Amino acid sequence: MSLTLAAPMTVSVPTQSAPQEAPAPTLAPREQEALRHIAAGRTYLQTARSMGLSKHTVDAYLRRIRVKLGINTTAEMTRMAIALGL
Repeated sequence: MSLTLAAPMTVSVPTQSAPQEAPAPTLAPREQEALRHIAAGRTYLQTARSMGLSKHTVDAYLRRIRVKLGINTTAEMTRMAIALGL
């Protein structure tokens, strides 16, 4: 009587790679400037006058910043400006 050994069973378990962080969004130079003014406590109108823009353009810059950085409040924008060294 002969014994035949079966080949060992292999089980492959799919490995999950660590989630990759999305690259940090970059702000345009004018967006950075607007963020710097707001973080310094200036109003939209003061920022607009300082940058030579309309209040609506400053508002558009700040809306884009909020979307890019995923923030909602002026306080969060100020914290982000500090973190970015602006």
